[in-house]
Amino acid sequence: MTTTLERVPKRSENVSLRRLRRNSGAMLGFVLLLFLLVAALIGPLFLGSPGAQDLAVRLSPPSAAHWLGTDQLGRDVLTRVLNGARISLSLGVGVMLASLVSGSLIGLLAGLLGGWWDEVLMRVTDVFLAFPSLILAMAISAALGPSLTNVMIAVALVSWPTYARLIRAQVLALREREFVEAARALGSSQGRVALRHLLPNSLAPLLVQGSFDVGSAILTAAGLGFIGFGAQPPTPEWGAMVSETRNYISQAPWASSAPAVAILLTVLAFNLIGDGLRDVFDPRGR
Repeated sequence: MTTTLERVPKRSENVSLRRLRRNSGAMLGFVLLLFLLVAALIGPLFLGSPGAQDLAVRLSPPSAAHWLGTDQLGRDVLTRVLNGARISLSLGVGVMLASLVSGSLIGLLAGLLGGWWDEVLMRVTDVFLAFPSLILAMAISAALGPSLTNVMIAVALVSWPTYARLIRAQVLALREREFVEAARALGSSQGRVALRHLLPNSLAPLLVQGSFDVGSAILTAAGLGFIGFGAQPPTPEWGAMVSETRNYISQAPWASSAPAVAILLTVLAFNLIGDGLRDVFDPRGR
């Protein structure tokens, strides 16, 4: 009997992996993400400093010496884009993890404890959801001051309510199930029930939401950088790079289009992965 019960999750995991491999969109997303990761990790090792200036070649078009051209200060655009990939990917993953952990903890407490805990925590969540996320992130960034660290804090503060709502809904659906009642009958504490039974069975929607939110965090951070609330020059952050070169778009379109395309491809990669994971985990889509 034990052997049969142990085989079911393994068989289910194998089926899910096969479905994911058959999803062409998800595979394209993984390929794009792998390419970006390799370029971000290895590329800067073979290139110069992203802040190195050479005014003699300012606004030069793409060439053998500068594959993506140079900007208004003669800095190599490819070098800055690849260094910016490290910043943007680290920021997106960091914001997603911070939002996931904090939002899941709040949603778990609200769904598990219920009563006034649920009311207070969900009303606080509603306050954050009442504001447009970009406007709220701008306000928080303006209050904290323009910097990359403050951007991460601001975007994380506007992203956690989604996870809180999601995990609360999962907990409310699961807490009366037979396996949870059996765990309580065996003397398991609330914390053990939450960590061993409720949270592991709620991971699928969290993974899907997390995949979408990495791209969303990168896009929001780039938007804040573009309007001056995010990373400040000469930091090679993609949004700040587009902002710096926007006045030269007719003269040197490559300087602003390269970081813009990098943002597009990164957000697209995470959205494709999120779509693939959603198709795998959603039983209605099967």
